[in-house]
Amino acid sequence: MLHEEVTTETPAAHRSGLKINPIGKPEQGNQTSITEFILLGFGDLPELQIPLFLLFLVSYIATVAGNILIIMLVVADQHLHTPMYFFLGNLSCLETWYSSTILPRMLASLLTGDRTISFNWCVTQFYFFGSLLATECLLLLVMSYDRYLAICNPLHYAARMSGRACLQLAVGSWIGGFLGNSITTLSISQLTFCGPNIIDHFFCDFVPLLKLSCNDPHLMEIVTFTLTLLFSLVPFMLTLMSYICIIATILRIPSTNGRQKAFSTCSSHLIVVSIYYGTLLTVYMFPTTNILSDFKKVLSVVYTVLTPLINPLIYSLRNQEVQEAIRKVCRKFMFGPC
Repeated sequence: MLHEEVTTETPAAHRSGLKINPIGKPEQGNQTSITEFILLGFGDLPELQIPLFLLFLVSYIATVAGNILIIMLVVADQHLHTPMYFFLGNLSCLETWYSSTILPRMLASLLTGDRTISFNWCVTQFYFFGSLLATECLLLLVMSYDRYLAICNPLHYAARMSGRACLQLAVGSWIGGFLGNSITTLSISQLTFCGPNIIDHFFCDFVPLLKLSCNDPHLMEIVTFTLTLLFSLVPFMLTLMSYICIIATILRIPSTNGRQKAFSTCSSHLIVVSIYYGTLLTVYMFPTTNILSDFKKVLSVVYTVLTPLINPLIYSLRNQEVQEAIRKVCRKFMFGPC
């Protein structure tokens, strides 16, 4: 096959001083196969590279430490051996892995200035990121169902949330998320990329990759829209319905103390769900335009960096049982009051 080399630059790449790999026009039959991409990230703000590196490094360390602490507390403290904390431990495990699929690569890029990523690594990153994203949506739904049963149907809670049922719900969420995203990842791996190779994002996501493909995007858009409905919008609507029922039940409780106690058991989860779905649905359900591109990149930082960081804080600061478990750990290892 003949290879005709053409050099072009996007405005964002020009601002960053990056060069695009040679491309050819597919309709002419002359094209080069792209083997690597350039993650533009925050490349148009070179003066902020070191501050951003320090900010994201501290965020990553705090995220991993906070979520591992939650996991250790759930495993070690028998008072936390309940369905709610079992699912919380799963969520913390997920978010530790979730952050690790994006932040280490972004930190290396900010530190070294090397923004290239191979095609295989890009697809791999998307697979794990997308799978964990879908799994988190399912886990949040399961956690809302747990709170729904505890508040709206307390007499049936023990039977429906047995140890076996909790394990099945957790395993089903993990398997469902990874299997669901396998379809999208397999479709992406079959696409042809003939240039340009600039991804205006800080990680490999579906929409930026699809924009660089030379293939007809309609089939992929249909598949992805269907999967988005199944793994994000449908769980969101079911979660919303659960909390409508929960709030309605809480409002019918006659005593003020009873209402406060009931709401305190689900308020942390409600805050997490609101932040997570608010940013996620804005990014994936609204069309991407030049005006919204940078705004969506900021929102992506919220659900990929900020949400995993603040979740341990929300669950620990607003939860008396977690606070007591932390105090026990402090007394055990520091031999004194904490």
